[in-house]
Amino acid sequence: MYVLAFDGRMGASGDMLLGALLDAGADSDALEPVTDALEIEYRIDETVKCGISATTVDVLLSDSSDSADGHRSEDEETDAGNDHAHEHTHGHDDAHSHGHAHDHDESHDHSHGNNHTPVHAEGHGPHRSYLEVCTIVREMGLPESVERDVLAIFELLGEAEASVHGEALEDIHFHEVGADDAIADVVGAVLLLEGLDPDRVVTTPLATGGGTASMAHGEFPVPTPAVLEIAERADWSLRGGPVEAELLTPTGAAILGHVADGIEVLPTLEVEASGYGAGGYDLDPHPNVLRAVVGTGEDRSLVKDDIAVLETNLDDATPEVLGGLQETLTDAGARDVSIVPATMKKSRPGHLVKVICKPADRARVARALAEETGTLGVRDAGVTHRWIAKREFETVEVVLEGKPYEVTVKIARDSEGTVYDVSVEYEDAKAAAAAAGVPIRAVSQQAEALVLE
Repeated sequence: MYVLAFDGRMGASGDMLLGALLDAGADSDALEPVTDALEIEYRIDETVKCGISATTVDVLLSDSSDSADGHRSEDEETDAGNDHAHEHTHGHDDAHSHGHAHDHDESHDHSHGNNHTPVHAEGHGPHRSYLEVCTIVREMGLPESVERDVLAIFELLGEAEASVHGEALEDIHFHEVGADDAIADVVGAVLLLEGLDPDRVVTTPLATGGGTASMAHGEFPVPTPAVLEIAERADWSLRGGPVEAELLTPTGAAILGHVADGIEVLPTLEVEASGYGAGGYDLDPHPNVLRAVVGTGEDRSLVKDDIAVLETNLDDATPEVLGGLQETLTDAGARDVSIVPATMKKSRPGHLVKVICKPADRARVARALAEETGTLGVRDAGVTHRWIAKREFETVEVVLEGKPYEVTVKIARDSEGTVYDVSVEYEDAKAAAAAAGVPIRAVSQQAEALVLE
């Protein structure tokens, strides 16, 4: 199993994630869709933190995106106090500029009083609503899987902000995390992850730092309210310290909240690469870096997976609602949906709907379930675990009525590599069967036989 593990002992932010992924071997060319769509540039440099060579990533904003709030544009960018040994041509004065002081007057300006430096500051460029950010992402022309993950991350951020402020998700206006450079951090991180293509992403407990953060609403303790809301929805743990500063930003928390499972210590790996993403400030004797380790883990036939289980009882759902429920919930992030006949109170016939999803997706799936069915409540059993077979996907060519068709097959293997289960992807089989005018089972039988040969 190909594993990407983050060591979160100095927290995380969007640009630290970018730096760690690039330093661990991700290709910087993967960032081109962001530079083309947002008219920004990434600057990729090297620095040293407590003797450790690390990669820094900044976002250079165009003149049009930053003049309103005083952030440096590409033309204004100078040596802002970072001593970079090497500079690459992607550029970046980013959403979490680790080492530059900025004046924000928005509701989530993470500037710090009492000498609590904003170690991972956020937010250059115009600030936008949640819906505006979603529109920008959808218009970027990203691969479908990347767009889905990016939207899920911003939804996680939006739900956290909505919960903190007691507002509806659609009414939320992002400040720092709605700026161009924050969008560049989120989209860039997902693109780099897509390029590395790990089977699993994990993180050790994430350090939050300590002290307080000054916001427009007042002075709040670290971790900030938004980070706590994200952590509640994520699978990993938090730990305080080790310095009096804000180490874990909402953007960094949301990215890891969507992609990473929590672990207590780094897993057993045959290490293939490691990388360090740097923050801007020196926090001696602590190296202000996020470490990424890439390697091959234990080859197990069953893999532990963290899931959330949601349930609701329905006694008035129409057949039309139930018929479309599986597709609606799957689009919202459900991994599995079961609808079971049940006897309700007063002996009325009804249905039990049980949904399995990733912990980070449960709020979105619960809302979709409530909106689609009109149920007055959704039970959340919390985060639990399941053991799943090690699976891989393979494309095979079947010949139907003399014509070739490609279908995807899911293959399960044991620890010896022996195939013990094969199943064709239903949508592929359905499309091929319809095109050839044959039963779906004819497609399935031929595709599965090709794998087992």
